[in-house]
Amino acid sequence: DEEEDYMSDLFIKQDVRPGLPMVRRVKEALQKEEKQKEANEKNRQKSIKEEEKERRDLVLKSALGNENKGFALLQKMGYKSGQALGKSGEGIVEPIPLNIKTGRSGLGHEELKKRKAEEKLENYRQKLHMKKQANEQAADQFRIRFKTKQEERKMEGDLRKSQRACQQLDTQKDIDVPKETWFWIEPEEEDKKDEENKEDECKSSDLSVSEKLHILTAYLREEHFYCIWCGTTYEDYEDLSSNCPGDSAADHD
Repeated sequence: DEEEDYMSDLFIKQDVRPGLPMVRRVKEALQKEEKQKEANEKNRQKSIKEEEKERRDLVLKSALGNENKGFALLQKMGYKSGQALGKSGEGIVEPIPLNIKTGRSGLGHEELKKRKAEEKLENYRQKLHMKKQANEQAADQFRIRFKTKQEERKMEGDLRKSQRACQQLDTQKDIDVPKETWFWIEPEEEDKKDEENKEDECKSSDLSVSEKLHILTAYLREEHFYCIWCGTTYEDYEDLSSNCPGDSAADHD
């Protein structure tokens, strides 16, 4: 028979649960490996630090005896083992624990290191907080800009609507020229006469959309008794004042 290949997948996939038979050679190899590990652990020489630690732990675990001069003096003054220090017994029972310094760094180095770590953590938290605030401010500014754009688009639409209504109502009254050039919607293609004069007129009437809308709304109400928000032409100004809620979209809302 061919010798079994213990590194093959077939052997690795064998069921080796407790209680099932195991290949003798593998079992002997495992036992030999365990014994070798134990021998290596026993023969390993301990470092100086490990020996010092073992001796120190052994001494700290053992209670003080009469051979200790300090303990002997305490006993002469009436102290008993397990009793708290002090005249009234309000002191400590166990000795103050030792804080062994094993590193080579100077005194106070650990405290400095700890303080620097805390400062670094605090700086990191502040940066996170500032970043969060910046993101919130950016989001607020975006919402304000978006809302302002929406309001501007709505006002531009209301202005065009008012200009069309103004042109129609002026035409019905045989008014050929608007009171202001921007009261009517300018045609898309017009004669290019006196372009420089038109540019000067545009500069002189440097009004915002909101201001134009307010002026044109007042003109429609006073001249034609028309409210763009109601979409109604009233009989006279008194009828408009008594039945129309106001001269802006907010009043009608």
